Amino acid sequence: MRIGVVAPPWAPIPPVLYGGIEVVLDHLVTGYERAGHDVLLFTTGESTATVPKRHLLERAEGSRIGYAAPELRHVMAAYDAMDEFQPDIVHDHTLVGPLYGATRTHPHKVVTTAHNAFTAELTDVYRRLAPTSPIIAISHAQRRPVPDLPIARVIHHGIDAGDFPIGTGDGGYLLFLGRMSPDKGPHRAMEAAYKAGVPLVMCAKMRDPWEFDYFETYVRPYLNDDIQYLGEVPHEKKLELLAGAAALLFPIRWNEPFGMVMIEALACGTPVLAFPEGAVPEVIEDGRTGFLCHDVADMAEAVGKIGQIDRTACRQVVEGYFSTERMVREHLELFETLT
Repeated sequence: MRIGVVAPPWAPIPPVLYGGIEVVLDHLVTGYERAGHDVLLFTTGESTATVPKRHLLERAEGSRIGYAAPELRHVMAAYDAMDEFQPDIVHDHTLVGPLYGATRTHPHKVVTTAHNAFTAELTDVYRRLAPTSPIIAISHAQRRPVPDLPIARVIHHGIDAGDFPIGTGDGGYLLFLGRMSPDKGPHRAMEAAYKAGVPLVMCAKMRDPWEFDYFETYVRPYLNDDIQYLGEVPHEKKLELLAGAAALLFPIRWNEPFGMVMIEALACGTPVLAFPEGAVPEVIEDGRTGFLCHDVADMAEAVGKIGQIDRTACRQVVEGYFSTERMVREHLELFETLT
């Protein structure tokens, strides 16, 4: 099969820093190629993914994420490249792409993955494109608010466990990884760690004005020797921190569509303490790979039970269900039904 993949223009593939979508895309395109298929990835110029690539934009447009003009320029060039490649199917991960692709004189068969929560605005968009571009959801929680929206298949993310070091968790700290956002809850992670009496290391994306505002109000005043913020760390440093952490804290308060950092932690053998919001119950098995906590006090109490979790069991769920192989296989099964 010839598979064209259109990445968003906001970060390279794989990402240098924060970028859950881009991590998934890197695993998908290499997985498609590993399974024997011809792949063309349309991305940005600094991408280092090992599959054949094309691009228009030399650098990712992360500072203008969500702007219409750079995404549309990127998408138009992507579909020109697909005309030359002649794919059997295009797997488009942009918002504009499937709509633009459907307007062309000779449209390609396109399937799209919805990576974000289905807000009212996004639901209107996806409802329009569903008749021409089948939609993949990334969790059952993501699709639950819009049961009438046609979804071709729910496919959970996966990663290669072999890319992650198996840690012992002997670093003596808890870890928070994510965005500097109230939805992600770094202030709740700080409170839980403080109540538990265990040091906390935080690494978070902080680029937008509202993220800086949140940080200055709810995070910076409480930083000390036991609660540290390291900024947005490179991939290798992230792996080191995940492997050394006693547990990952994931105190979200929103309908998280998936949460890649959870399976990255599990791949390192690191249990996850999380609130049961969004897709969390689809990823974390309470008492086996972590604990589902009702509130901050419950999370602090769960820190004392981390020793009950077998880190080998955490790793095994990524080697099994949350693997790249399973994720790629389910995509290819869907593609076969569409071509």
